[in-house]
Amino acid sequence: MSRPSRLLGPLLGVLLSTALTGCTLVNASTNEPAPAPSDPASALPEPGAPTTVGDGQVSLFQKLGAYGPLRTLQVEKNGTWKCLDCAGDGVTSTGGFAPEQVSRLQQLLADPGLAAETDQARHYRSACIDALTSSLLTAVGSITTEDCPGVEAPPIAGEVLLLLTQATPAELTEQ
Repeated sequence: MSRPSRLLGPLLGVLLSTALTGCTLVNASTNEPAPAPSDPASALPEPGAPTTVGDGQVSLFQKLGAYGPLRTLQVEKNGTWKCLDCAGDGVTSTGGFAPEQVSRLQQLLADPGLAAETDQARHYRSACIDALTSSLLTAVGSITTEDCPGVEAPPIAGEVLLLLTQATPAELTEQ
């Protein structure tokens, strides 16, 4: 099994950022508003682009609203992690999970029910404006949740998200 390219993380970050904002590329010199979010399928990567990570690995992309910073967390199977812009302050952090956290994370990522929680399986559509949007990239696919009233996170993905955010510097700060 080959290790993922070092470009995979930044590529996925760009793809997620585009998907989360629902924007298309526009001339930066114009003051035209960005188009409203549309069908999530229109923001999917090109055929052949990576949409998963290896077994036991997970990446988390979080963004607060359309203009908030994009937080990118990559976790390896052994529990080591790297977080880009963790608190919205431009700082990159690294660390590792405790053995019991690694064990729990691996149990959750191996749970067969996780496949039923992917965006594709749930036919995910954005439900909120200016919410904290979290996308987990797993071996079974992408799982997106929004932190908005009345919207429940899928149970297994919710546990993964909780574990990742409690064990890493996850607090986004207003700029």
